[in-house]
Amino acid sequence: MINCIAIDDEPLALTQLTGYISRVPFLNLVASCQDAFDAMSVLSAQKIDLMFVDINMPDLNGMDFVRSLTEKPLVIFTTAYSEYAVEGFKVDALDYLLKPFGFQDFLKAVDKAYKWWEFRTKGHGTVAPPSTPSELSFNDGTLFVKSDYRVTRINLADIKYIEGMSEYVRIFVEGEAKPIMPLLSMKRLEETLPPSQFMRVHRSYIVNLKKITEVSRLRIVFGETYIPVGENYKDQFTEYINSRMMK
Repeated sequence: MINCIAIDDEPLALTQLTGYISRVPFLNLVASCQDAFDAMSVLSAQKIDLMFVDINMPDLNGMDFVRSLTEKPLVIFTTAYSEYAVEGFKVDALDYLLKPFGFQDFLKAVDKAYKWWEFRTKGHGTVAPPSTPSELSFNDGTLFVKSDYRVTRINLADIKYIEGMSEYVRIFVEGEAKPIMPLLSMKRLEETLPPSQFMRVHRSYIVNLKKITEVSRLRIVFGETYIPVGENYKDQFTEYINSRMMK
């Protein structure tokens, strides 16, 4: 787990940021702070791997705060002012998020942090990190994925659907309260999963054909979730449904 802290003097921005952090399974939010001095107390008490730091804060701004640290965690700056970008990278910031930023932009920055953190923990110093921390193996009706620093075995028959989220996917498994979130591309999964059982029906969705129980107006119904069938995938999906329809 990557231990992280979020620092922002604006309560709404801090709430959004901590909400994003809670959605990423390998991030562990140790503390949320409204100023740099609170963050200093956390850093002195615990080992922190990653900081999300707002630049524009009263008393001690985020840039000066990071400069003051002798041992720096990985740093991702957040700010509403783009002119700070160049200055941010001068203090070895890993990335820079311009407010207001969405979850997809946040994931891209976190992906970069994951790669550097994993490479650091293997003792490789500052050498360039590997291209991706993801692993996927498929054999014998099961799928092995690396998620949250563990290799998880998933029975293909239990997968309901898969949702693409930038560099991540969310695999929704029957009987599991939360989706499994490995660093994988939809293209990789589409090429790996057996086409007799799985079909891509949208740019962002792959479904288990054997789990479909209801289709309404070209939307696949999984409980309270409605998965749209994209225009580019409509013909293939409609052909599949029609070939199995009682007439």
